[in-house]
Amino acid sequence: LESFYARQLRLSPHVLGHSKAHVGRVVAELVRAAKAQGLQPGPLALSLRGDFVRIGSAYEQHKVRSPDCFDILVPLRLPPHLEPQPRCADGLGPQGAFLCGLQARGGWPRRYRPFAEGFCVELQGRSHLSSGLVLRWFQGHLQRCLGAVRYRLQERCRVSLSACPGHPPTLHILPCSDYVCCHISMAVRLIPAIPLGDALYLTALLPEGPRASEALWGLNASRQEQRLLSWLKEQAPASSCHLKCLQILKGLRDLRGQGLEEPFCFQWGQVLSSYVLKTALFSLLLQGPLEAWDERFLVERLEDLVLYLRGCLRKQVLMHFFLGNASLPEAVVLPRFLKEATPVNLLAAFDGPTLDLVAFQLINTWIQAPHVIRMYSNPRYLRPVPTP
Repeated sequence: LESFYARQLRLSPHVLGHSKAHVGRVVAELVRAAKAQGLQPGPLALSLRGDFVRIGSAYEQHKVRSPDCFDILVPLRLPPHLEPQPRCADGLGPQGAFLCGLQARGGWPRRYRPFAEGFCVELQGRSHLSSGLVLRWFQGHLQRCLGAVRYRLQERCRVSLSACPGHPPTLHILPCSDYVCCHISMAVRLIPAIPLGDALYLTALLPEGPRASEALWGLNASRQEQRLLSWLKEQAPASSCHLKCLQILKGLRDLRGQGLEEPFCFQWGQVLSSYVLKTALFSLLLQGPLEAWDERFLVERLEDLVLYLRGCLRKQVLMHFFLGNASLPEAVVLPRFLKEATPVNLLAAFDGPTLDLVAFQLINTWIQAPHVIRMYSNPRYLRPVPTP
């Protein structure tokens, strides 16, 4: 396991630091240009707030293999009179996710009609902000602003923007050979986000399921996760292995996936998503003394994490860590919006037989970890990792 971590999973802090700094500079230029060249601020316009929020494993110190993919939230400014309405899926959106509509208050003034026609859809007789229409505007707006950024950055790097319908646009950055010592082509997913206050954001759901899901948004609590990780870092031993356990488990999941056939390979990756693995780690960390996560207990804690996950899969229950969780440490202050939210089961979207098969394959992967590492680390088995 140590060799697997050192050779295939561990990132060079030097290279990761260079990559994050370069991504930050380029994204700052693009967001600044998009804010300056956007629609005139006013009650009938969408516009960028002017900042961005770094999220994901690259900024939480548990990214594996290569610092080539990053996630960035880009907060938007919205017209007034839109209020969040948490709701159950009711067949309108994916199970296992917190859903929220941005509903127009009753009696919208007539002057808001152009905005409603451009960015809203009807759901149950009320206007709701459409994630699909906002995403389309965001993609076009960034594409129009890319020219100015490309010109200013031409000595540092080459940049381009790609967009797939219904998905956030991806900024591709290729550093120039004489600019940085780490010549890695980077893909940065730029995610338009609706601020709710208290460092909470709403983001568009993936374009799956019924058309009505376009009126619904998902919750992003990445900043709360980062705060919890910071608190854990302060409380745990300096040599704590909790993030290393997460990295190794992600690595074993990816290797095991190389030998699985479709459609189970896809289901395996969906059920054991990085978010599910991170949620399981959070839950396990708060069940026992943090001193037990010292580096010398790496194998024991990794086995605990695998067994905990298997138990969740068998019970078909793994609750979202922040929604309605009353057992969080007092030092981790949650916004009221999260405290009062209805708890969500992250495994609700999967049927029992699929979860049982994943549970069996997970424990089998752990038992055969040395064999899995030796066999599927062979270059002929490795599939190219897709961009985010």
